[in-house]
Amino acid sequence: MSMVAFDKNIVTAMHNKNIKILVISDAWHPQVNGVVRTYEHLSTVLAADGHRMDVIGPADFPRRIGLPGYSEIELALFPYRRLRTLMASHQDADHIHIATEGPLGKAARRYCLRRGRRFTTAYHTHFPDYLARRVQKYLPPLAAPARHIAIAALRRFHNASNGIIIATQSLEDALRAWDFKAPLYRVSRGADLALFRPATGDKKHYADLPRPVALYVGRIAIEKNLEDFLAMEWPGGKAVIGDGPDKAMLESRFPDARFYGTKKGDELAAYFRDADLFVFPSRTDTFGMVIVEALASGLPVAGYQVMGPKDIITLPVLGALHDSDLAQAARLAISHDGGAAERHDHVRTHYTWPVVARHFLDALAQAEHR
Repeated sequence: MSMVAFDKNIVTAMHNKNIKILVISDAWHPQVNGVVRTYEHLSTVLAADGHRMDVIGPADFPRRIGLPGYSEIELALFPYRRLRTLMASHQDADHIHIATEGPLGKAARRYCLRRGRRFTTAYHTHFPDYLARRVQKYLPPLAAPARHIAIAALRRFHNASNGIIIATQSLEDALRAWDFKAPLYRVSRGADLALFRPATGDKKHYADLPRPVALYVGRIAIEKNLEDFLAMEWPGGKAVIGDGPDKAMLESRFPDARFYGTKKGDELAAYFRDADLFVFPSRTDTFGMVIVEALASGLPVAGYQVMGPKDIITLPVLGALHDSDLAQAARLAISHDGGAAERHDHVRTHYTWPVVARHFLDALAQAEHR
């Protein structure tokens, strides 16, 4: 099966009225990650067009527990009863969207199935591969079985929905190979072009690093494969922005790299545009919003030829990918002189949040009338 084609009449009807969307997500404030940022941007754009998005997240529940290894990520404990009350207070929602497969996502799915409510789901995080990498580290023989169990659980979770929102062709291919049967609706990601833009003057950051500066932005955790970036041969400096459970260990192992912690807003954008190259070492992401933000900042991107990067880095001027040699990809990516304006314009053409929001509404409209 291929991507579902949109019915233009259904889509037009959705855009011609103000709608209310209820999102249930195990990832929400105060967390900082791609899922949170996606729905933040969608909410802002939709509100400007007269629509409304309400999000129920872990902070709405008094009983929570930190995710093992990620204490800053809290999960709601036994959330069904309270979630049932919260969802009942949103009976006027035109659409229910379940953003994650955690305790809140499972409870919301249960609520909808019991009451015959239509809902969509989203496949944001490649949990089977995340899980396999963690199990491989401690119990290698169990890595493959754990991955298969995770795939089966996710298939059951998502196949009950009226549609699954995904970001890329690569992810569609993977889910179809795993026998996901629900319709798939492709909704990409964007960058805030007022924030992320190429440098126009002197680069003020990274004064303590030799040029060229290779930058990584994201979680500092095993599934991000950050060691490949920090260990690769590189003639300049390496900068890491973000936080996570492996930060202290990697700082100790790679003292020549600079770890700047978490940055947000204008400060984050400045760190992006003052670098010379962006490196995305992950092999397990479904997209990689930071790739688009790096391109909008004028940076070439280096990464592996895997889901996410290969869907975004489609032109030589955007960067370079390699099956196994990250350093070679980095050297090739930075070898293209100029191109900052072209990269920014590419993002302007293909990855803006107003376009993403329109596609999101299109997907909800189609799923609601399935």
